[in-house]
Amino acid sequence: MWQAELEIDLGAIRDNADLLKAATSAEIMAVVKADGYGHGAVESARAALAGGATWLGVCTLGEAAHLREAGIEAPMLAWLWLPGQPLGAAIGQRVDLGVSSHSQLTAVIEVARATGLTAGTHLKIDTGLSRGGAAATDWAALLETAAAAQAEGLIDVVGVWSHLANADSPGHDSVDRQLKLFHEALEAAKRAGLAPRVRHLANSAALLTRPDTHFDLVRVGIALYGLPPVDTTLRLKPAMTARARVIHTKRLAEGEGVSYGYTYITPRATTVALVPIGYADGVPRHASNIGPVQINGARYRIAGRVCMDQFVVDVGDAEVSDGDEVVLFGSGERGEPTAEDWARAIDTISYEIVTRMGSGRVQRTHIGIA
Repeated sequence: MWQAELEIDLGAIRDNADLLKAATSAEIMAVVKADGYGHGAVESARAALAGGATWLGVCTLGEAAHLREAGIEAPMLAWLWLPGQPLGAAIGQRVDLGVSSHSQLTAVIEVARATGLTAGTHLKIDTGLSRGGAAATDWAALLETAAAAQAEGLIDVVGVWSHLANADSPGHDSVDRQLKLFHEALEAAKRAGLAPRVRHLANSAALLTRPDTHFDLVRVGIALYGLPPVDTTLRLKPAMTARARVIHTKRLAEGEGVSYGYTYITPRATTVALVPIGYADGVPRHASNIGPVQINGARYRIAGRVCMDQFVVDVGDAEVSDGDEVVLFGSGERGEPTAEDWARAIDTISYEIVTRMGSGRVQRTHIGIA
């Protein structure tokens, strides 16, 4: 019997991909970085592809290799890497590389020349996020070098892309500014003789709110897992349920301190339940005294500090026994808290809640599709 479990509904991921694909004329890139936002990269990738996604997106070369080694052959982009890492292996596995600078492009060209392989690349322009991507002042030089390398057969400029800073704030004027700069970057690529097959700018939020940003491909991350970053009429379903079992109960008198630091004092004689999952497993320590849970259909909050391996719930006079299920969050269909409820409680985003959950001792179970 498990004492802590993440249940991942792959049918929900597949269906979410299908709904998102129907909301755009562009292709869908399913972003499965960070182990599929905590849902399992390989399983999530297969579910998303079954739902109509045609591309996969990851950060690291290791993440890309993991998918390829699992037999997944879909087009794939990896965008966070360093020169000196195994670029040759990635190119040989047909993993496209995001390129944000002249030094990165030079590294790709050198490896392609040494291996005799043609490297698929997606040139990234910084349109205003001020993170990855070539500065506008460096864009023309990057395009010139890329065009020469493509003519030599060393690289294939598969894509040109950028990333939005405030798409999850509908109406933010930066979206229009970034879109304008992206159009200018595409025109410059055309003048340089480049004709990328996929132009991509939109993330989950932009897919749901800004059709004019969709171009040929949209990169869908958090919405794929049923947690849209903006209000939407799409019936997306959260795919992750995090739960544990009560491992111990006891009665406490009024005025007893609970957990480290006594940040919770029992207001009356009460029953407390011990739940064997903690911040080592991804439960935020910031959820101390505020994290919502459901036990036997009733809502409670964590009482006292979240510990490394466990937390306590004050259940009052309710009948709670060892082995009873404690749902931290799920789809909400049975009245349980959702990851968004947890995010609001601790002033963060649902991305962080699902991505940080789980460790080697938390069982992850996939259901819904094979």
